Amino acid sequence: MSVTARTSDWPGVRPEVVAEVVAGLSARLQKRLDGAAAKLAERPVAREGDEWRVEVDEETVLVLHAPGGVVAVEADVRCGCLLAPACVHRAAAVSLCPLAELEPGPGPASEPGPAPEGGTGAAAVEAPEAPAGETEPAPLTAAELAAVRHLHAAASAVLAAGVSGAGAVSQAELLRAAHRARVAGLHRPAAAAVTVVTRVRAARSGAPDHRLADLVAGLRELLGLTTALAAGAAPVAELRGTARQAYRDEGSLRLYGLFAEPVLTATHAGAVSWAVDANGRLSTIAEVMPHDDAAAAAPQAVGAGNRTVRLGDAALSHREFSRAGLAVQGATRSTGGRLGAGASVRAVRAAGTAWTAEPAARLWSEPAPAQVARALAAQELPYESRPAGSDLLFLDVTLLGTAPCGPGGTPRLLARCTASGAAGAESGPDCPGAPVIVLRPAHEHPGLPFRANLALLATVPGLRLRVIGRLGRADRPELSLLAIGTPPDAPDPLTLPADRAGRANLGLERLQAADLAGPATADLAGPATVPAPSPADEPGQESAVEPEVPAPYGPPVHVLGRRIEQTVTTGRNALAPSEASAAADRALLRAAGLVTAAEILDALRATAANRQRDVFGRVVTDDHEAFATAWLTAASYTEELATALCTAAWSGEG
Repeated sequence: MSVTARTSDWPGVRPEVVAEVVAGLSARLQKRLDGAAAKLAERPVAREGDEWRVEVDEETVLVLHAPGGVVAVEADVRCGCLLAPACVHRAAAVSLCPLAELEPGPGPASEPGPAPEGGTGAAAVEAPEAPAGETEPAPLTAAELAAVRHLHAAASAVLAAGVSGAGAVSQAELLRAAHRARVAGLHRPAAAAVTVVTRVRAARSGAPDHRLADLVAGLRELLGLTTALAAGAAPVAELRGTARQAYRDEGSLRLYGLFAEPVLTATHAGAVSWAVDANGRLSTIAEVMPHDDAAAAAPQAVGAGNRTVRLGDAALSHREFSRAGLAVQGATRSTGGRLGAGASVRAVRAAGTAWTAEPAARLWSEPAPAQVARALAAQELPYESRPAGSDLLFLDVTLLGTAPCGPGGTPRLLARCTASGAAGAESGPDCPGAPVIVLRPAHEHPGLPFRANLALLATVPGLRLRVIGRLGRADRPELSLLAIGTPPDAPDPLTLPADRAGRANLGLERLQAADLAGPATADLAGPATVPAPSPADEPGQESAVEPEVPAPYGPPVHVLGRRIEQTVTTGRNALAPSEASAAADRALLRAAGLVTAAEILDALRATAANRQRDVFGRVVTDDHEAFATAWLTAASYTEELATALCTAAWSGEG
């Protein structure tokens, strides 16, 4: 049953509190929990200081005591009904509350790039680095191994049930296993479990920030972690994780601003600034706050660019810092590049640097395939442990205009790598071996300037740009555009206002036609379009098709990916279609040369259908171990295949 409630109306709740309250219900009341939560979601919530009150009916009042906005212990949930404390009302309330973080970590409240999961989720978890000379920590103890197996079984049950069947009881069991794992010191899998529950809740409630791909990734990570830990895989320390984000003393830092971007989710909005130091390392400073009004979220994110950078005594905004610099004393920085803003940090404004000058220029000197390999390798690390900017690409490109891309034929802006951005190709504005890139807006929200800026850029084919973007992992080169500037020796430099230092933050600033001094700026009536293939083209004749246009379709990887996603949505029963449907999937994959994918899908279907029955024909409950293993194999294979296709596309082999 779908439960819809405004998460901003309810306080946060610790995951272990949810587990304890739901575990206190009788089996009869647990069956009624999802229905009770749906009814309670329709009741108004009133807040008085640290207490949230809900009138269940004319005689019953439910009170949640949440100092600091978080219900920290089971006793803080009180109900006036006769069955309390073992009543369904308390369990329904904590099932509606957003999950609070497992452990508060120091430093900025938000990560750059993908924003916090609905304002909730797991704590900052980082794989610690062992000092030189220290040996790898000992294998798991008996208590740790038992906690891992409990967590794996709970996650497998959620997968087998699917979003539609993973109600409050299944979620609470996974949270109980997560709490047991955290107590045992297994912080990374515990955090992954809380993230899965958060995403399952978003999927069941139809939250606007729900993405099925995120839930699939969360389950894949959780099952992968528990499988590796149970098997004794190394490195154990990285698999265990730590409870708090570690910040190291950096002493004196000279930072040069690069760009700033907005952060916008269903619950949070703000901005994050990126900077490079003298050694070429990237760092971030974030200004992200919760919001209650979706209509005001985009203006809040754009407006955050004008807020003062919270670092020492610096008196400059995020927009200003993206073109200026900072001299920092007593700096602290996490492995992920987040700058600490402690009381001992001192920072004053300093001069910035152009993208064509050191140390910024070295970011563009790395060949594009090498940058892509670095970004793909970083995706294998825990999110909080990825180096800052590991998913960013720094390229010099020439705009080509728009062309239909993908099965839907959606017009997309195309660009070709030039000069230093095209590794292995000849230098120059038109390198014949350089990859052609599909440029996408970094965020689709119409209240952010991304889409409008890309539409304007599409009107100036031939314009050369120095760009910063986020890698899109696909079977063709894709880049989510974040900022633009002028490359060295460009014949038509951007004519931006003087205070913009020759570059623009595409998510915070709106471009004007006068800013783009390119070959086509004389006529901005509409976007240039790369011609589509013409069936009338005769062999031997010169085709009207530009050679840069990407092929409309790629390998049918979606066949396996779709079955993986259907399982997460509906459960293992989703893989019991007709034999004709299974044969069609098998034939399509084999025809494309994806024989391994066809075999993996057949194995997944077989384990999904392999259900034991008793003498009366009833399905015997199993632990879903074989099914979860088959699903994890399929999901991991899909990830590896997607990575290989992306690598091949950028290297010109796709």
